[in-house]
Amino acid sequence: MLSFFSNQIDRQKDVSNEEKTLTDLEKSDGSHFPGDDYRPSDRKNWMAGLTLEKLTLNKIVWPGTHDSATNDIGIPLISRPLAECQTLSIYEQLVLGTRVLDIRVQEDRQICHGILTSYDVDVVIDDVIRFLSETHSEIVILEIRTEFGHKDPPEFETYLADKLGQFLIHQDDNLFNKPVSEILPKRVICIWKPRESPKPSRGGLLWNSDYLKDNWIDTDLPWTKFQSNLKHLSEQQPISSRKFFYRVENTVTPQADNPVVWVKPVTDRIRKHARLFISQCISKGYGDKLQILSTDFIEGDFVDACVGLTHARIEGKI
Repeated sequence: MLSFFSNQIDRQKDVSNEEKTLTDLEKSDGSHFPGDDYRPSDRKNWMAGLTLEKLTLNKIVWPGTHDSATNDIGIPLISRPLAECQTLSIYEQLVLGTRVLDIRVQEDRQICHGILTSYDVDVVIDDVIRFLSETHSEIVILEIRTEFGHKDPPEFETYLADKLGQFLIHQDDNLFNKPVSEILPKRVICIWKPRESPKPSRGGLLWNSDYLKDNWIDTDLPWTKFQSNLKHLSEQQPISSRKFFYRVENTVTPQADNPVVWVKPVTDRIRKHARLFISQCISKGYGDKLQILSTDFIEGDFVDACVGLTHARIEGKI
C-alpha cells in the first residue's frame, strides 16, 4: 500500500516537473512566429478570407480536433469526463474554424470512444453538410475510422459516398500543389480507415489511410509529448514534396496509474502550449513541415494560430 501511494506521488511530481519545463521554455523563448498576430475577421469563412489563388492545399496549417464527436458521449458527470474531448458539436467546431475532424465509429454506426458511445454518425454528416451549405470556399478533411476493438460498419464506404458524393474531392496525388480556387466547388476530403474491410482504392471518391499519418504516443506527460511531436515532425518531408497529410496532436492522454483520469485537466497540461509548439517548429527549422495541428477542446485562439501561420506562408514570410 505504501508503495502504491509513493508511486502516485512520484507520478504527480513527474507531471508537475514537465509542466514547469514547458512554462519555463515559453518564458525564455516566447511563442512568437510569422503570422502570430493575424486574426481572421470571420473564422467560419477563414479560407475565403485568404487569397484562394495562392492558397495551395499543402500550404494550409489545418486546425483539427481530436476525438471530434465526443461532446455527448457517455453519462454526464459519471463516464463523460473520462472520454469527452470536445464540448462543441461538429457544426459548432466547423463554424469556429476547425477543418480536420477525427471521427470514430463502431459496427452500428454509432460514434464511440473506446466502449462509450454518443450519437449516430448521421449527426456528424448532417452537421458537415449544413456547414458546407452555409459557406462557399471552406475545405474540410473528414477522417472516419473504425474505433480500436470494434468491427467495421457494413457497407460504410458506400454510405459515405452516397451521403457526401456531391462534395467529395476525389483522391489525386496532384492536388497537394493545387490552389483551393482550382479545387472548388468540391469541398470534402473524406478519409475512411476501416479495420478489416478493404481500404478505399487510389483515385476513388474516398481517400485511404495512406493519406493521413501521425505518430501518436500514449502519455499524460506534456513535455514528453511535446518533444515527441517535435522529433517526429522533424523526420517528415517538407510539405512541398509530401503526398499525404501529416498530423501533430497537441494532446496528452489520461493514464490508469495516475490519480487524475478526467480528460480535461490532463489535456490542459499541453493544450495551452499550441503557440509555443508552432514557435519551436519555426525556430528549429521545421516550419515547412507542419501541416495538421489538432487539439482537445478547441478554442478560437488555436484556430487563429493555425490561420496566422497559413497566412504567413502564402505571403512568403516563411
